[in-house]
Amino acid sequence: MRTLRAAAAGAVVMSLALAVTACGGGSSTDGSGSDDSPKELTYWASNQGASTEIDKKVLRPELDKFEKETGIKVKLEVVPWSDLLNRILTATTSGQGPDVLNIGNTWSASLQATGGLLPWDDANFARIGGKDRFVASALGSTGAQGKDPAAVPLYSMAYALYYNKQILADAGISRPPATWDQLVADGRKIQAKGKQVLGAEGANVSENVHHVFTFAKQHGADFFTADGKPDFTSDGAVSAVKQYVDLMAKDKAIPQGNAEYAQNQSVSDFAKGRTAFLLWQSASANLTSQGMGEDRYGIAPVPVRSGTPGTGTQVNSMVAGINLAVFKNTDNLDGATKFVKFMTSDEEQKILNKAYSSIPPVAAAQEDPAFNTPANAVLKDTLAKSAAALPQVADESQFETAVGTAVKELFADAAAGRTVTTGSVKARLEKAQQQMPTK
Repeated sequence: MRTLRAAAAGAVVMSLALAVTACGGGSSTDGSGSDDSPKELTYWASNQGASTEIDKKVLRPELDKFEKETGIKVKLEVVPWSDLLNRILTATTSGQGPDVLNIGNTWSASLQATGGLLPWDDANFARIGGKDRFVASALGSTGAQGKDPAAVPLYSMAYALYYNKQILADAGISRPPATWDQLVADGRKIQAKGKQVLGAEGANVSENVHHVFTFAKQHGADFFTADGKPDFTSDGAVSAVKQYVDLMAKDKAIPQGNAEYAQNQSVSDFAKGRTAFLLWQSASANLTSQGMGEDRYGIAPVPVRSGTPGTGTQVNSMVAGINLAVFKNTDNLDGATKFVKFMTSDEEQKILNKAYSSIPPVAAAQEDPAFNTPANAVLKDTLAKSAAALPQVADESQFETAVGTAVKELFADAAAGRTVTTGSVKARLEKAQQQMPTK
């Protein structure tokens, strides 16, 4: 999922527990969809670029192309991440929403549990060219295991470590760090030259969850048990959260001011040459739009505790990405299906993923030379070998809010000079677990 988003309100997220079926852009009351409005569609696109205006410039020509091919006019709204989940949930409960929408792939199982999205069974996948067109890692974040996917992969992303070549050279550092200890040690050399070390979005709850999930994997832990129950206070989970927050609290690698960042500020700092390192999902297009040429930075795998990235404790990214969903009671079911087919076609996958510096989840599109550059090679390799999907459980969105807020509060403690201890981390995570729905 893209990392521009802020937290959705806790009260709204709790409404995910309500399973509803009357939702979407149409007038159908049984949630089965119709073709009452065959000549138009409403599409909610998530904010992928540096601004919603940039997204409109990317998407409008492609939507006009779809209209020319099909005669179906697409009304586009680019929804900021800070509003997207709230808007989707309001639509599922009111029955008034778009026909097609973007969802962060980590939300797939949670939104699936509302009953509001069209299931992508074999018959529906056949209408867009077949399920086997999509790579396995992307399909793994489309809904709960054992159920038909709730959405179709649109953009695939992975975290990488972006580094400013000049800052590292000025500090006498010849290569990017491969481990967290190396990053902390390099940070001291960077700070001695008057630069910041590592950017973070400390007030962005979803961004926080993405990182502590990866740290937990590196500590051999998960935030849920095998049967889907919250397990936020295991030794590994506590150690993971503490290690991440300690990058500010103890190691001083993350600037204290980043505790308040929630909307792309760490990317701007990196683009302006203030910060040596950035952990981000597919950031190249964002950096280019902010005036940072590709010759000024390099891309390396996210560090691990020791060794090299891989599976198990060497995981160094969550499987990030955007999925394309159809509201179950759309009043243009045939058009919505045609739109999904269009957006996931080989040609459109190349166009859109080039524009957003993401990786196509459609295997054939990945063969385009544009996705085999050294930068994209890092992202593709991460997705193929060392990324893990966040838990595809119905309570995932509540997990993001509860644990992400706990990390946000711990960053606030660190920024204020309050000591972050193992006990204080565990207490925050205990509080987060108590906020989860009881079964």
